[in-house]
Amino acid sequence: MSEDQATGPALARPLSGNRDFLAFILSRMANVMGNQIITVAVGWHVYLMTGDPLDLGLVGLSQFAPALALFLVAGLAADRFDRRNIIVLCNGLHVAAAAMLLVYTLTDGPAVWPIFAILVVHGTARAFYFTASQAILPNLVDPAVFPKAIAWSSSVNKAAQLIGPAAGGVLVAVTGDWTYLWALVIFALAGVAAWAISARLTVRGREPFSLAKVLGGFSFVWRKKIVLGAISIDLLAVLFGGVMGLLPIYAKDILDVGADGLGVMRAMPAVGSLIVGLALTRLTAPRHMGPAFFVSLAIFGTSILVFGLSEIYWLSLLALGIYGAADMVSVYIRLTLIQLATPDQMRGRVSAVNAVAINASNELGDFRAGVSAALIGTVPAVMVGGAATLGVTALWVWLFPEMRKVDRLEEISAREKSPA
Repeated sequence: MSEDQATGPALARPLSGNRDFLAFILSRMANVMGNQIITVAVGWHVYLMTGDPLDLGLVGLSQFAPALALFLVAGLAADRFDRRNIIVLCNGLHVAAAAMLLVYTLTDGPAVWPIFAILVVHGTARAFYFTASQAILPNLVDPAVFPKAIAWSSSVNKAAQLIGPAAGGVLVAVTGDWTYLWALVIFALAGVAAWAISARLTVRGREPFSLAKVLGGFSFVWRKKIVLGAISIDLLAVLFGGVMGLLPIYAKDILDVGADGLGVMRAMPAVGSLIVGLALTRLTAPRHMGPAFFVSLAIFGTSILVFGLSEIYWLSLLALGIYGAADMVSVYIRLTLIQLATPDQMRGRVSAVNAVAINASNELGDFRAGVSAALIGTVPAVMVGGAATLGVTALWVWLFPEMRKVDRLEEISAREKSPA
């Protein structure tokens, strides 16, 4: 158990009076905004440089590869060292990556591969940041308000995904390469806010190092089938249904809306997510969460099909908004379930498994989409992905009946933390 686990008086405060929670929320929002600005700017610049959809896939792969290579180390680090310090250091590495991108683009570097190399550095920071930031939240709030904290944290995350892409599109159109300077400043703010967290977050009573401890996250997830189902469905659904990496093609070649339109398109999933997220913060002990989880995934897959076929800008934006709204419901249920079902001394390693699944579903999903678009065309690639998402959802309804039966999320904590 961490030094400041749920018995501390600070954790019992309402979220609005919890200084550490507010500092974490500010740091998270700034970090997500910086990542979104980097993603928009790099995707646009790379596509202008090469015009090759495969290179857009490589943008995602460059960021995912470090997460795949380092997630076990990142999980163990989050269970052995102060999680706040990890978050601060990762934001410092993001600052360095943004600085390198700024210098390279200002000097008109002719090759695209150095950008991919810098994105590997950026992805390394994301691998450690994501794991530590997921593991830290239960240390900052009381378990009784944890589902509400997840809703607020996810809403802030989606607000940053709303502001970040729109800001990124405008910054690319107005300031060009200097967009990376803005990202650098925002990452610096994220590091300072994380440093303001006062709780000591090193896990007490750390287990001796061994291979079994390194792989403990896998072992725990495999034993807890409800956690396995939640992590794996997210991995597969978004892996097949990812469309964000192909948005530059839609903006330039299909919808003809330019960099500004690209920023709005990237922001629309966050619009839908933010609306739903704010609604979730108002709910007290919502019910029928298992069925709601699968319905949200079905809506998610259907929205992909609509977007893939659309040649009308407003319809595409609407589909992307629904895409984000459905994703928010599944994220809220999945993250709450995983964190409540996991003891604190395992949370870093389990978060690492979840992190590699999420990064795979996003960055590797963009790579899959880019390769598919290069082979069969952009629209068919999106349509195949949407259909596969619906198919996987239907299969998981059958494979994981425990998930269908989940009613109140608060019930998961007592039930799933019992010995397997």
